[in-house]
Amino acid sequence: MTTKPFSYLPIVLRTDQRDALLVGGGQVAVQKMRLLKGRCRMIHIWAEKLHPELAALVEQGQAVFRQGRVEEQALQAILPDMALVFAATDDEAINEMVARQAHALRVPVCVVDAPALSSFITPALVDRSPVQVAITTGGASPVLARRVRQMVEAMLPARMGEAARFMQKQRGWLKDRLPGMKQRQRVWESFVDGSAYEAALAGDEDRARSQLEQLVEAAEGEADRPQGEVWLVGAGPGNPDWLTLAALRLMQNADSVLYDNLVAPEVLDRVRRDAERVYVGKKRSHHTLPQSDIEAEMLRRARRGERVLRLKGGDPFVFGRGGEEMETLLAANVPVRVVPGITAANGCAAAAGIPLTHRDCAQSCVVVTGHARADGTLNLHWPSLARKGQTVVIYMGLSSMAELCQQMRAHGLPEDWPVAVVHKGSCTDQRCVTGTLGTIAEDVRREGLQSPVLIIVGEVVHHRGEVVQAVPDCSTPKESA
Repeated sequence: MTTKPFSYLPIVLRTDQRDALLVGGGQVAVQKMRLLKGRCRMIHIWAEKLHPELAALVEQGQAVFRQGRVEEQALQAILPDMALVFAATDDEAINEMVARQAHALRVPVCVVDAPALSSFITPALVDRSPVQVAITTGGASPVLARRVRQMVEAMLPARMGEAARFMQKQRGWLKDRLPGMKQRQRVWESFVDGSAYEAALAGDEDRARSQLEQLVEAAEGEADRPQGEVWLVGAGPGNPDWLTLAALRLMQNADSVLYDNLVAPEVLDRVRRDAERVYVGKKRSHHTLPQSDIEAEMLRRARRGERVLRLKGGDPFVFGRGGEEMETLLAANVPVRVVPGITAANGCAAAAGIPLTHRDCAQSCVVVTGHARADGTLNLHWPSLARKGQTVVIYMGLSSMAELCQQMRAHGLPEDWPVAVVHKGSCTDQRCVTGTLGTIAEDVRREGLQSPVLIIVGEVVHHRGEVVQAVPDCSTPKESA
């Protein structure tokens, strides 16, 4: 039977000035003691007998032991003084009673292996104190949480805690020198991204301090003339796992983000949480902001000192109007950084298992836009597109698909020339419909595909393979052939 998962909010709870209660004295209680040790003022252990490791803790004065069976009235008396309580006995009745009393007194409680009785659960923990990384699956799979912990452990430097303590010691004088929060934030970001942080990790505090002071001096020199910049960043076709490392770093450093309709919500979730988000997307026959207003908004924000992330689906320089935006910004002397993304052509084709070139049938690939002019017609060079031996990839061509197919047939391609239409390529709800120039318009209408789609025309469609991506079943059950 499938049960509805519980919802949890990950938080960091301060416990150093309060006590904690551990009910139980066996091996499971030892595991919870290891979490509490050093993180609360005193551990109170209530059990009939103690595991040797718990007994040693009591002998060292880091815990107090109350021997005997847990009594409800006595429990009520001590619970209000506790920051939290763990129920870790093998007696279900005792565990339920502890949970009931803790809930009544609004004391956070965790009953081991009983999330329904608990008000919190403990995560898998990567400890580089004071840096700690908590990993939880909401109780769905503790084994998976442990595996993620192993991966994170391998990524984080062993001396990260020492670097964090060094940074903490510098906060007082740095705040005096740079009263502005944004200035300090940028200095610390430059510190962590540069060689000063490496010096702190290596334990060379003198060199780390010297380089930090240089960063502060540079920030003081810019205090009266704040200069922002704009980052034109490609978000890829939609799968957040396909973001570049450079894109992720800028997404975490941005003060504000202007994003398009084609940027998937899962990708937007990777943006720094406190960054201001401004939707400037365009849909067919509905533009939230004209292009000139988007460019004006980027200029306005950069001139007041913001680091502006212009996040675009696919790649900013492939039908993303990134070139126009770059020219406007540079003409206004605003610094611009460009980070390419996986294009929709590459990403959607790969996710659908369609090679864009193949030595047997396609020695070139042409990428065009199917966006119609104001009068509804397409301004494309049909003789160069309607050729064998190449692949044609068409962006924004859903509304003009019938004309696309008719023009390609009229200029020499056969009725049965293969076509694939990929909807939301690389995303979890990806769909792919295949057909021919003679059938695809009706196939897509029948399947109810909506924008965004990518159209791939050419014999490479016949070489489509079943590929495994980081999304469920990208071949999709709804498919015409």
